Amino acid sequence: MSADLPPARARALSHVAAMSTGTPLDPSLRVTLNFHPDRVSGGRTVLERLAEDGVYVSQFVTGTGNGGLTAHPGGDRWRWESRIFGGAYDGASAHERPVYGALDFRRAPFGAAPRFGSAHLRLTAEALPRSTFCYPDSFLEPSDFGVAAAGSRLIALAEADARDALDDYVEAHVHGPVRLKDHAEALVLDPCFRGTDVEKAARALPCPLEWHGGFRLGTDELRRHPEYRGPEYVELGSGIAVDGFLDARIIGEAVAAGRHDPQDLKRVWHCVARFGRSM
Repeated sequence: MSADLPPARARALSHVAAMSTGTPLDPSLRVTLNFHPDRVSGGRTVLERLAEDGVYVSQFVTGTGNGGLTAHPGGDRWRWESRIFGGAYDGASAHERPVYGALDFRRAPFGAAPRFGSAHLRLTAEALPRSTFCYPDSFLEPSDFGVAAAGSRLIALAEADARDALDDYVEAHVHGPVRLKDHAEALVLDPCFRGTDVEKAARALPCPLEWHGGFRLGTDELRRHPEYRGPEYVELGSGIAVDGFLDARIIGEAVAAGRHDPQDLKRVWHCVARFGRSM
């Protein structure tokens, strides 16, 4: 472990390394950070904030997220991080804490964890050695951890597991700043945002813009899966659909309109991300 790392980061990486087993990760693998590019925080969309600030920051800084909103002292996210990192960040500032993504061991066009958003940043190889990993997600309080030098076992666990396709990612924690001009290979967007303000904001970022195949779910297909998140979310999705279809932009517009609970719309997104992938 490098002696010039900030103390909290060095302690966190060392703590997880001591719990890790397995062979080194393939250095060509990438960490991806999935998110919804059109969500608003502090009067700015995620992409507008990224364009202005040039740095991707954690939920502890933004106060927003696409999972549970528990990133505050004493909250669940704080407690999970204290457990995983051996208390290394307990007294740290919000800006010192790691950002969350996933290890893209499947080299998926949508990023490694699309349940958290239709867009993703694909980080450079530089991020791998300063990342820690766990399986499954940290909210399940896992006991299996990894680092770049010993992380292959987590991939084997994920590949052998029978979890849902939205849940079988290897969670990643990137320690240290994520500056787009230095650490992002590309921003990858859903084509539903072509020609929108989202694309305009994306082109202001200091990293290349790419497109994946997109998520698009018809309401007929949605109605075939009432058991997935619940029939109430099938009805909600059907109610906000445009011309019988749902995509990330339509759901984002529903979030912005404020007529539905964002947590309910998150579950509609889960249905689209699970059953509406275009290859």
